[in-house]
Amino acid sequence: MSLRPVPAPELPEMTARVARAAFPKGCLAMRVRDERGVLFQDADFAAAFPARGGPGLPPGMLAVVSVMQFAERLTDRQAADAVRSRID
Repeated sequence: MSLRPVPAPELPEMTARVARAAFPKGCLAMRVRDERGVLFQDADFAAAFPARGGPGLPPGMLAVVSVMQFAERLTDRQAADAVRSRID
């Protein structure tokens, strides 16, 4: 598996609007994004990947999921469900 670093995508305005409507007071994930911005860039992990092979999942995104899983004390199953179902 290889890494082809790409910059973190901008948060779509409609997604931000829906998340703010769903969480008017915010939540941990929204506060982290608002106050810290992007925590991990894919380029930060480039040295850990070989030059050849198919592309892997974005490690920056996976790192954020791991941090949020720990912060919210979620099991692996709960974290996977949160990634699939939560807009925040």
